[in-house]
Amino acid sequence: MFEQVFKNVDDIFHKDAGCSSELDYTEQSSWMLFLKYLDDLEYTKSQEAEMMMETYDYIIDEEYRWSNWAAPKNAEGKFDHNNALTGDDLMDFVDGQLFPYLKGFKQRADNANTIEYKIGEIFSEIKNKIQSGYSLRDALEKIDSLRFRSQQEKHELSHLYEAKIKNMGNAGRNGGEYYTPRPLIRAMIDVVQPKIGETIYDGAAGSAGFLCEAFDYLRQGGRDKTRLSTTDLATLQNDTFYAKEKKSLAYVIAIMNMILHGIEAPNVLHTNTLSENLQDIQPSNQHSIILANPPFGGKERKEVQENFPIQTGETAFLFLQHFIKMLKPGGRAAVVIKNTFLSNTDNAAIALRKELLENCNLHTVLDCPGGTFLGAGVKTVVLFFTKGEPTLNTWFYELNVGRNMGKTNPLNDKDLAEFVELQKVAVSNAEKGETEKSWSLPISDIDQATYDLSVKNPNVEEAAPLREPKVIIDDIIALDKESEAILAKIQELL
Repeated sequence: MFEQVFKNVDDIFHKDAGCSSELDYTEQSSWMLFLKYLDDLEYTKSQEAEMMMETYDYIIDEEYRWSNWAAPKNAEGKFDHNNALTGDDLMDFVDGQLFPYLKGFKQRADNANTIEYKIGEIFSEIKNKIQSGYSLRDALEKIDSLRFRSQQEKHELSHLYEAKIKNMGNAGRNGGEYYTPRPLIRAMIDVVQPKIGETIYDGAAGSAGFLCEAFDYLRQGGRDKTRLSTTDLATLQNDTFYAKEKKSLAYVIAIMNMILHGIEAPNVLHTNTLSENLQDIQPSNQHSIILANPPFGGKERKEVQENFPIQTGETAFLFLQHFIKMLKPGGRAAVVIKNTFLSNTDNAAIALRKELLENCNLHTVLDCPGGTFLGAGVKTVVLFFTKGEPTLNTWFYELNVGRNMGKTNPLNDKDLAEFVELQKVAVSNAEKGETEKSWSLPISDIDQATYDLSVKNPNVEEAAPLREPKVIIDDIIALDKESEAILAKIQELL
């Protein structure tokens, strides 16, 4: 229904001098989608208030409402071209009046959890990059044809927006920064099995894919497909999902993505998660479940590292410490991390593995093949752990999809179905969890000096070790001598 609209808007951005990549297309469509969504939301709430013989207090003042400046309508409800701003007039209004007005909500809001604060935060971080007022007018008219009034419409828009995020992730070298493959997220959620009443946290939210998928999972009744009560739906909407994101564009996309999935006022904070000292985290800040794919390969400054007992420049290792601390006792986590975490020999990696194994039950490790994250170029594992009990046994599963993955044949739900089913069995019965691709490792068997957890499948025969070059050369010389001797005997016979 709306797919062509998204394509048309991208075409407009492509022709404008101010937009140069998929990242720009997503950023610019995001602020327009947000304002259109807000206008539809306020219209719906005013209609509901009218039916109840009540008055609705609009968040946005009349002159700044989408329906007034972006898409004015005439008496017949059709687009009013005579009163619609365009060209330089439109640019002057958007850059000189609209954005400063919306930015001001941050100072006027009561607290950071209100939609008013989110409006101010978004428009403090984002700028209108479109250079032509005529291009902007065309884009606004296209966006105005989208509707957010039915669940079906929101569902379609959420899928189209996810596709934009995926393209944005594929456009850059750091593909995994914005987009974690949704089949992998769904498998992680299936293993962790969140329930209504538990809180779910992602301190490196990116585009909020984990929280959106967890919302869909719980809204559909979780594993048992339980019908949700009105109270359950209110809990899901207001007291379940919490996130933090450092980067401005990712923050805006996370909020828009959660809104399109049906979370009206997302609890996303725009902050550097790692700037918080671990000692300052109180039990009231902790969560039942953590689902995350923190950035890896980054280097954090010394003052940031000082917030952590195990100091390291590796961003992912700092995030893992943060996640362990942010879990409630008995809390469950699924975290994506580079596979080298399992075997690195530096002091920080060894200390962190020791911390994880002694204070959490690392019950499952999913070893992902290369190509799982398009454009990322690194191999990853998923760590599944429960806080508050030591690890006695870890079950490993080596994911082998039997093909080279890429844009045309990415990871899918079927690839992970065996892992999800087998994991349920392996947790209760280690022997039944043993296959060619999976095995259990008693932690008492690992080197207690290095806590090395390298993925070494004992059910596959090891390939013969490569010989040293000197050995190969000696063998060639010996064969040459044998050949000479044989040729000499043949010559004697002649």
